[in-house]
Formats: sequence, C-alpha cells, structure tokens
Amino acid sequence: MFIPLKDENPTVHKPYVTIGLIVLNALIYLYMLPLSPQGYQAFVYQFGLIPYELVHLTELTPEISSPVLLSPFSSMFLHGGFMHLAGNMLYLWIFGNNIEDFLGPVKFLLFYVLSGLAAAFLFIVFSPNSQIPLVGASGAIAGVMGAYIVLFPRARILTLLFLFYFIRLIHVPASIILGFWFVYQLLMSGFASGGGGVAWLAHVGGFAFGYLIFRFFAAKRRGRVSAHHFR
Repeated sequence: MFIPLKDENPTVHKPYVTIGLIVLNALIYLYMLPLSPQGYQAFVYQFGLIPYELVHLTELTPEISSPVLLSPFSSMFLHGGFMHLAGNMLYLWIFGNNIEDFLGPVKFLLFYVLSGLAAAFLFIVFSPNSQIPLVGASGAIAGVMGAYIVLFPRARILTLLFLFYFIRLIHVPASIILGFWFVYQLLMSGFASGGGGVAWLAHVGGFAFGYLIFRFFAAKRRGRVSAHHFR
C-alpha cells in the first residue's frame, strides 16, 4: 500500500486557501467531537448530503431541517471520524498547495467547490434513492488530485510503502501514485458490495472532473501556441 507523505514540488505563493480549508474542516470536526451519539447523527443528517432529498426535493428529517440545496456544500466539511479527516487533510495539503499556486486563491476555491459538486453529482446519479448521508471532502480533494496529475505528473512524492512486514520510504512519480489511487477507486466502485461505507463513485467523479477540466484547458493552450507558431 502507498501512503503519500509530501511532494517535492515547491510553491511560489503561500497557500492561504488550502490552509483555510484544512483549518475549517478541523474546526467543524472539533465542534462535532463532543456531541452525543444522537447529536452527532442529527448533525450529519442535517448537513450531510442525502441523495433522496435532493432528487425528490423533500426533507426526510423535518425536525432537524436545513435547506436541501445547501447540503452538497455543507457535506464537504463534515467527516465521519479522525482518520477520515486526517487522511483527507493530508491529501489536500500535499496536492492542494500546488494547484492553488497555479490557479490563484479565488479560482482554486471555485475549482475545489465545483469538484466536490461533480463528485456528489456522480454519486447521486448512481444512488438517487439513497437515504444515507454523504459526508467528507474526498470528492473535492479528488478533483485537486485529478488536476495535479495533469500539471505535475513527474513530481516526486515521498511515499510510505508497506507490504506486510516490508516498510520503506520511497520517492514515486505523482502519475504512478495518483494513477494507482484512481484505478483503485474505480475498481472498488464496481466491486465493493454496498460500498463498505465509502463513496467510491464520488471519488471517481471528483477526480475525473479535475482531470478532464485541466486536460481540456491544457489542450486549448497547446492549440493556441501551435497556431501562433505556424501563423
């Protein structure tokens, strides 16, 4: 198994939005932490994304209602546990700072949100009647990862590799780390019975959105350069 720890891809500007997103996610998790099990569940149902509610524009829990159309946004900042939060924030820090550096803070924030919405959309398409709340920043972060593999495929990622008792720190190109991650999500989305509590398709949707958007603009940029050279 691969666990990326950091990339060797320096930035020019301080990633204020990336840091802000990490802090905001952590603060919301800390707010949820002392809630009773019933309070925690109510909070998740209130602000998590429930596909059935969006498809049917109805509220399943009117006693703790919140705007249904707000849930795709609010659900990006909720997490189901410390490891869920920590894993997401690690990936956001490793890959997000470079994408923010490339796009600038405003465009990066817009891209991050749109990636999360694309992830939610794909999940809803395949599970329109699901009444289980979808929470987590994974879909949005997957979009960032999709952008990263287009922009920095050769960036070296310091990675913890462990296989049974074999543990080693190695440097791996981003294309291999992120390509392996995406293929794993794709396979699990097709073969994991019931999903195991993980929204694999949301990860696929976010990554595909980020990858395709950046491939499209990269192709347009190459086209403009070619037209200029041969004019």
